[in-house]
Amino acid sequence: MRDVAIIGVGAHASGRFLDKPMKALAYPAIWGALDDAGVKATDINVAYVGNSLGGLLTGQEGVRGQVVLQHSGITGIPIINVENACASAMTALRGAWLEVASGAADIALAVGVEKMNVGDSARTIGALSGVSELDLSELGMQFTTSYAIHPKINLKSRMAEYGWTAADFAKPAVKNSYNGSLNPLAQHRRPLTIEEVVQSRVIVDPLTLLMCSSISDGAAAAVVCSADIAKKFSSKTHITIAACVLQSGVYRLPGDERPDSATTSAYAAYEKAGIGPEDLEAVELHDAMAPSELMLYERLGLCGPGEGPRLIDERITTLDGRVPVNPSGGLCSRGHPVGATGLLQICELVWQMRGEAGKRQIEKRPKVTMAQNQGGLLLGQDSAVYGCTILKS
Repeated sequence: MRDVAIIGVGAHASGRFLDKPMKALAYPAIWGALDDAGVKATDINVAYVGNSLGGLLTGQEGVRGQVVLQHSGITGIPIINVENACASAMTALRGAWLEVASGAADIALAVGVEKMNVGDSARTIGALSGVSELDLSELGMQFTTSYAIHPKINLKSRMAEYGWTAADFAKPAVKNSYNGSLNPLAQHRRPLTIEEVVQSRVIVDPLTLLMCSSISDGAAAAVVCSADIAKKFSSKTHITIAACVLQSGVYRLPGDERPDSATTSAYAAYEKAGIGPEDLEAVELHDAMAPSELMLYERLGLCGPGEGPRLIDERITTLDGRVPVNPSGGLCSRGHPVGATGLLQICELVWQMRGEAGKRQIEKRPKVTMAQNQGGLLLGQDSAVYGCTILKS
C-alpha cells in the first residue's frame, strides 16, 4: 500500500440555504479543493461522493454524485456514490484513500454534500429518523431520544453514575460555541454561556435545544494523491493519512461487556498509525449532541470514566489546551450537514495543521490529529457506523 497525502481541501459554509440546490452547495467546495491542491479537473482519476439524505429530501436518486460533479466540470471518470448515514463523507474519503493507496489511481477526489433545508422541517426530521433501524424509528426513537434513553448512552444514567449535572452537559456546547464564533464557515457564530444552554428549551430531558446540532446544509471536499507526487502539485505542509478506519456497529445483547465501537474503531486507528491517544494534538469528534463529547473523550482514550467535564474545566480541550477538541465549533456550532460532516472535520484539521485556521488557529500547530465520525442507530444498542481518520504532518 502506498502512502497517501491530502493536498487540497475546500468547504461551503454550513447553514440554511433554501435557494441553493445540492449541486450549488458542492460546487465551491469542489473547486476550492482543486484550487488548493493545484490540480485541474482533468487530473482527477476517480471521485467518491458522499450524501445521506438527498434521495429522501430532494428526490434525486442513484446518480447524485454524477449530477453534482458534472456541474463542476468533472465527468468521464469513475464516480462512486456513497451513502452511509452521518459517516457518508468519511466513507467517501476512505474510498478515495484506498484507490490511491492500492495504486488504482494517482489522484482522487472525495466529496460530501447535504441539502437538509427543503422548506419542511418535519420532512427533514422524518428523513433523519429513517437513518435508524426502522424498528426504532417506528417506535418514535429519534436521535435526541436515543441520547436520553438508549442503553449505551443514557445521559441520566451518567448523571447518576458520575455525578454529572446539566451544567456539565452544557460545557462542550459553550466551549464549541466560542470556537464556532471564530469560524466564518460555521452555522452558529455566537458564544454561549452555561446558563443559556441549560435554560434553553428542553428537547428530551436532559437535552436542551442548545445542546443539539441543527438542521444544516453544507459541503466539503478533499483531493488526495500518492505521497511521492504530492510536492509536484502543492508546496503546502504535507498532510499524510496515517490511518482511515471504518467499522459497522455491533449487535449487543443487554449486559454485553465488549468495548464500545467508538473505542474499538479509535484504537484500531491508533494501531495502524503507530500512535496512542496521548500523541493527539487536535481532535474533531462527532458531537451531534453536546454531552456526547464528554463520553467520546473516554472512548477515544483522552480521559478515564467520568472525567470528561474536567478536561474542559482544566482547559485541556479548549483552543489553548494540550489537545483542542472541535476547534471548528463541532457539529453543534459549525453545523451538521449529515453527508458532509466527515469531510468538514478533515478540512478543519488540515487547515489547523497548515496554520491556516485564522482566528481559531491553535497556537502550537498540530502535527498529529484525529477525526472521529459515526452515524445511524441500530436496534442492537450501537450506532450503525464508526470511523476514525488520523492525519500526520
